[in-house]
Amino acid sequence: MIERYSREEMAKNWTMQAKYQAWLDVEIAVVKAWNKLGLIPDDDAQKIVDNAGFSVERIDEIEAVTRHDLIAFTTSVSETLGDESRWFHYGMTSSDTVDSAVALQMTASLKIIIEDTKMIMESIKKRAMEHKMTLMVGRSHGIHGEPITFGLVLAVWYDEMARHLTNLEQTMDVISVGQISGAMGNFAHAPLELEEYAMEELGLKPAPASNQVIQRDRYARLATTLGLLASSIEKFAVQVRHWQRTEVYECEEYFAKGQKGSSAMPHKRNPILTENITGLARMVRAYITPAMENVALWHERDISHSSTERFWLPDSFITCDFMMHRMNNVIANLTVMPENMMKNLNLTGGLVFSQRVLLELPKAGVSREDAYRIVQRNAMKVWEEIQQGKSTTNDEGESLYLQYLLADDELRESLSEEQIRECFNFDYYTKNVDAIFRRVFK
Repeated sequence: MIERYSREEMAKNWTMQAKYQAWLDVEIAVVKAWNKLGLIPDDDAQKIVDNAGFSVERIDEIEAVTRHDLIAFTTSVSETLGDESRWFHYGMTSSDTVDSAVALQMTASLKIIIEDTKMIMESIKKRAMEHKMTLMVGRSHGIHGEPITFGLVLAVWYDEMARHLTNLEQTMDVISVGQISGAMGNFAHAPLELEEYAMEELGLKPAPASNQVIQRDRYARLATTLGLLASSIEKFAVQVRHWQRTEVYECEEYFAKGQKGSSAMPHKRNPILTENITGLARMVRAYITPAMENVALWHERDISHSSTERFWLPDSFITCDFMMHRMNNVIANLTVMPENMMKNLNLTGGLVFSQRVLLELPKAGVSREDAYRIVQRNAMKVWEEIQQGKSTTNDEGESLYLQYLLADDELRESLSEEQIRECFNFDYYTKNVDAIFRRVFK
């Protein structure tokens, strides 16, 4: 992954040094297991544990000749040992080393993603509590619907991230497996106990059954988990981008002193962080396809998966980690404008209360069809006024929709002025926010 979109904490898990160190960790665990089973003498095992090492540069030199990175690795390590090197990689196939090592890299990286998720959840919760009762307009199809609170929007985000946390933890269980089962997965040259001892040393679980490789449905599960997570982060980012639009302007990414938005237009304050997140999410999702296609390998194994995994595994983790930290920064420092939220809530002259009026009429004996006709008829009058750019409130600050309803003789036959005015009460729409918060923030 390019450095621009990388964090050191995650990227270091996917360097060549980290890759070969994971390989060595697996090989050392197997040496210890063979020693425990009585094959490798104590002295030889200890020498391997103490002295085995490698050089990335030397591995590259050897691979240029062998065209096999695992053999280049074992040769490089053997050069740091004496006669005891005969026990190194004993009874193993390349994928025993590689797949078990990748499991170590994946689990270490997924732990970071899990912590990232908890971090974002905490930031969302903090802002949700801060704006629990901050009124704003809810939108469907991009059009004003009914009053909600900004805190409720964030509660939905929190609940979504809680599902991702569960999914990540379940995925951790799926991917944290290794194997030392030999070239065809039949343990012909190494007992099952060897695998059990080695996996215990590594903190992994033995794959219950494998062939030459760990089955790639496990990897595909990881790819989809990260893709779903990235999609939710993008969802939050897209929402912020909409809120920051000049015509809406309810929230804004923090704009730092000295920051510039355009080389041509000095006034611009663009949502560049969330736009960046939107693009990065596309990259994470794009890697789901090769991960899925890697599931169908020939027989006990081919290497068609190998080249793609050198791309998608590090890139998915590094990109997801980066965009999550960026989104957390956006949420934690988001500029929220309650006054503009209220301004937009009143923009349509009280139309956001139409359903409340609609539901009151059947209580007064009016049919659903007639109620809808009466309420919509007056709502359309307001839309016509809005289209002409007219004010949606009178000099007393009363909404245009309320004025039309109070003047509707057919409506007044069923509802009193007091009943109609009561429909224009914001408290009605926030009365259950506390209960929702108790369900979400347990």
